[in-house]
Amino acid sequence: MEVWQHASRLSVEIFQLTSALPRSEDYGLTSQIRRSANSIAAYIAEGFGRKTSKDKSNFHVFARGSVFETQNHLIYGVQVGYFERLQTDATIQKYNSLIHDLNKIIKALSQPQP
Repeated sequence: MEVWQHASRLSVEIFQLTSALPRSEDYGLTSQIRRSANSIAAYIAEGFGRKTSKDKSNFHVFARGSVFETQNHLIYGVQVGYFERLQTDATIQKYNSLIHDLNKIIKALSQPQP
């Protein structure tokens, strides 16, 4: 699935972005943003393995929630001076595109099946 590939690439991007964070953030921002970013692709994969449209949709909704969580961590990282605004804004835009893709999938799954 393209949406899973997109989420997976962004998870790697977050890993690379956070590799320069101070060691004092290992159990704070570093851990939180990596887990939220990685959970997006994980939720999409889990949804793919579900049988009913409702189950599939629920996991895509969970993935979308994790996108917003990840974006929040990125904004916080800029506010405290850990991340550069331009790079972070570009990453947030990539996540906005992912939200758009997830919304399309959620909408399609909510349509009555013929």
